[in-house]
Amino acid sequence: MPFQINTVKYTGKINETPLGAKKVKLGGQAAYAFHDFEGVLPNKQKLGLQVWDINPGEAFPPPLAAAYAGVLDDPGAWAKKAVEYGADVISLHLKSSDPNDKNTGPAEAIVSVGKVLDAVDVPVVVFGVDNTDKDKETLSAVAEKFSGKNLILGPVTDKNYKQIGAQALAYGHSVIARTPIDVNLAKQLNILLMDLGITNDKILIDPNTGGIGYGMEYCYSVMERINMAALIQQDDKLQQPIINILGEEIWKTKEANQPTSDHPTLGDQQCRGVLMEVTEAVSLLSAGSSLLILAHPTSLKMVREYINLVSDGGAAPGEGLPEVPIISLA
Repeated sequence: MPFQINTVKYTGKINETPLGAKKVKLGGQAAYAFHDFEGVLPNKQKLGLQVWDINPGEAFPPPLAAAYAGVLDDPGAWAKKAVEYGADVISLHLKSSDPNDKNTGPAEAIVSVGKVLDAVDVPVVVFGVDNTDKDKETLSAVAEKFSGKNLILGPVTDKNYKQIGAQALAYGHSVIARTPIDVNLAKQLNILLMDLGITNDKILIDPNTGGIGYGMEYCYSVMERINMAALIQQDDKLQQPIINILGEEIWKTKEANQPTSDHPTLGDQQCRGVLMEVTEAVSLLSAGSSLLILAHPTSLKMVREYINLVSDGGAAPGEGLPEVPIISLA
């Protein structure tokens, strides 16, 4: 008797969401991640790299700083380098606007966004600092200045959705709807955005990703429930692609920042953060993510290989991938 795999019947579908002026497409899937034996998966998951509007300085551990040596002072050059590394999307983080740091204003944000848009032709995420008043100020100005560029603005929350959502609607941008790892809150924010007039194909769900060992597991379970509701229960308020901004969460952990000499049992620092990123990325892809924002270009390369292997089959290439050194505990 031939083996027959059990399959799930899906009655829902994730909305296909075009990003950027060139319309890079997310979502569209009618089955769980990589389950092409159960339904149509028209678009592979996309990978982005983060760019800051200021030099991160000591906020970046040596392996991450080395990957972008020479371009960290210029967000345009940094973005161009990230695209050369293979990024499908650039995620520009307006770190300088943080009221607890440089507290720069809309004018500086507009300059940084302009530099990135001039340097690359891939979709651009413009991400604030998760400060309600500051993000309303900077993201609203950016939305108006770059009308029609189909930027992806975030984070949009229940506290700022009226202002940023209205600007996104008026000037033709998409939004990242961020809620604190909760299915019902994610659904409620989507409803609020739709009530403003924002269509399904202009919303990405951000479940507020934690780093591996710092909340990723909870995020994973909530993502699974969102996908179940969207694909099996036909909940059209949760049928948006999911974005996970994980690179920043990984590289700010103490494990990624501790030198090899101080903690050899954690492994070589040059590879440690990359492997942490890749481990979390693979997990979140399995949970249903459509867009991952990473930090290190080697992480992007490895995750890309994983997506292609699982989607297309074939042999795993080893060229260009790092060799993890073995550290003797003696």
